[in-house]
Amino acid sequence: MTLSTVAALQLGSHPDGKQPTLEAILAYEAEIKAAGAQLVVMPEALLGGYPKGEIFGTYMGYRLPEGRQAFERYFANAIDVPGAETAELAALAQRTGAHLVVGVIERSGSSLFCSALFFSPEQGLVANHRKLMPTGSERLIWGQGDGSTLPVIDTPVGKIGAAICWENHMPLLRTAMYAKGIEVWCAPTVDERDNWQISMRHIAQEGRCFLVSACQYQPSPRDLGTSLPHWDDDRPLMQGNSVIIGPMGEVIAGPLKHGPGLLVAQIDSAELVKARYDFDVVGHYSRPDVFTLLVDERAKSSVKFQR
Repeated sequence: MTLSTVAALQLGSHPDGKQPTLEAILAYEAEIKAAGAQLVVMPEALLGGYPKGEIFGTYMGYRLPEGRQAFERYFANAIDVPGAETAELAALAQRTGAHLVVGVIERSGSSLFCSALFFSPEQGLVANHRKLMPTGSERLIWGQGDGSTLPVIDTPVGKIGAAICWENHMPLLRTAMYAKGIEVWCAPTVDERDNWQISMRHIAQEGRCFLVSACQYQPSPRDLGTSLPHWDDDRPLMQGNSVIIGPMGEVIAGPLKHGPGLLVAQIDSAELVKARYDFDVVGHYSRPDVFTLLVDERAKSSVKFQR
């Protein structure tokens, strides 16, 4: 049997925090079951939130007290891995029979990471990918992951792995994931622009893999009872644009816009070999005599104790 069902859950972080956001995720249990989804990908920073428009009281050379207070609130809304929220997500995977890839803000010590957590129905939390390179001002609040969190895991839908938001634009990261044999590329994001669709179609075609991109949907600042500088307050903060793409770069479901929802598609893994007939990016179309890539997968720590 080469057919399977994959889905993107387009949802936004609740303005009241992680608990109502978790409840919103759990509310999709019946719909996930009804769809027969074997893989569900959720957006970047869904649990913990993506603080779009927040400046955290920072100007070049200055960190203001109100910024420290904003970070304290943001830190309190992040999750522990493992923790109470991961236990709930593991139980959801078990009840639905679906593998889950969920974007979270993860606490580690006093640092935060933008992470994608992998859950299986049988084993619960099985892997964690921490975003390697936070983009722009994200670097104020998120640490950098290292090469020890680049999982590609076996599932009934094929080998799955994840790149978060603009990590998808890192060609060497993509090459590493292709070399690990990825078959279903998961792309949690908050990039809701139409240009994102171009990148997603390119990666699916380049890697000759299926791709599931899940984006947050957030209503307009006005609907949220707030306002942002340099933003049309009637325009959605994030319009969604979740999409599912085939290994020749063809859109097979979506993009889903202007509201939350579960985007579902059936995929056929037999299509992968046919797609790679004329282009196997780390196989017959590579030139190892000219190009090589070294990937350091060792966990990094700034302090080591020896006895």
